[in-house]
Amino acid sequence: MAARKYRWATASDEELLSMRFRDLKLVLSRTTVQPRIDRLYGELGQRGIKFKPHCWLAEEWFSPDGVPGIAIPFYLAHRRLSQLENRQMFGVEGGTDKFCMQLLRHEAGHAIDTAYGLHRRQRWQQMFGRFQKPYPDYYSPRPQSKNFVLHLDWWYAQSHPAEDFAETFAVWLAPGSRWQREYAGWGALKKLQYVDELMASLTDRSPLVRKRVHIEPLSQNNRTLGEHYAEKRKHYAIQLPQFYDTELCRLFTHDWDGNGSRRTAAAFLRRNAGLLCDVCARSTGEYPYVFAQILQEMIIRCRELKLHLSETEEQTRLGVVAFLIVHMLNHINQTQHRVPV
Repeated sequence: MAARKYRWATASDEELLSMRFRDLKLVLSRTTVQPRIDRLYGELGQRGIKFKPHCWLAEEWFSPDGVPGIAIPFYLAHRRLSQLENRQMFGVEGGTDKFCMQLLRHEAGHAIDTAYGLHRRQRWQQMFGRFQKPYPDYYSPRPQSKNFVLHLDWWYAQSHPAEDFAETFAVWLAPGSRWQREYAGWGALKKLQYVDELMASLTDRSPLVRKRVHIEPLSQNNRTLGEHYAEKRKHYAIQLPQFYDTELCRLFTHDWDGNGSRRTAAAFLRRNAGLLCDVCARSTGEYPYVFAQILQEMIIRCRELKLHLSETEEQTRLGVVAFLIVHMLNHINQTQHRVPV
């Protein structure tokens, strides 16, 4: 089906931020994410799974308790909205084809668990733990543990038994997955083998829970995009580290080489902010917006100190990335290595 044209597609960021979600009038079936949903259905079908989770647009990714479906964030429905998300949060969760499919498979794991009541089974609980365990505000990942699959960032399978199952399911479902080989010798292999047996037992079986309701759908959401992003930035806000001038002066210099204003440290950081946030986020699993906050403080201080580049831009980028990651790791250590769910 041809992509739908929207009047707001040419609007400024300010105009978009003032709009209510419901007034976007997005139609999921006419977006670029619909073919990915169809691909998910194809993957399930190839595994003999009759169940197809229904999908709808909402503010964020989630699969509600008691509803075997998947909420997909609005910003994936249109390129203009993805651009806004990137400018507001310095990243787009699920913005690439690969990343989107990873998230769809993960959420499908939650949905299929709900559809067939899998977490009520004794063996499920023996493998993954107690489903009713309260979700923590934070969790402490063990990067060296081989009892969990590696799928989404930040060792997400370790955060809760429900997430452990969803991550294991996603690894099992992915086309071309060589989980038998990749997880040989791991404790997580037993979980993957269990999921393999469990899914085989569901072949051609209809789901027990068939609710098709949409939870917090975009079409009924009266919040503005501006309100959404203000709350989202607050959620990902951190207590910014204290910047030491000596550290910045190791990265940059007070001496000007005569190559013009584009060699100033502040200008360099502004131009490279998106790339630097993306690289650091991929390296640590943290949200790009977290690094954007630190960069903003660096830009302000570099301007006050009138610092310039002392090395090539490539060398400087490497140095800044190391600087940002070290500050983030220090922040994590100060909070007992806890990571927000």
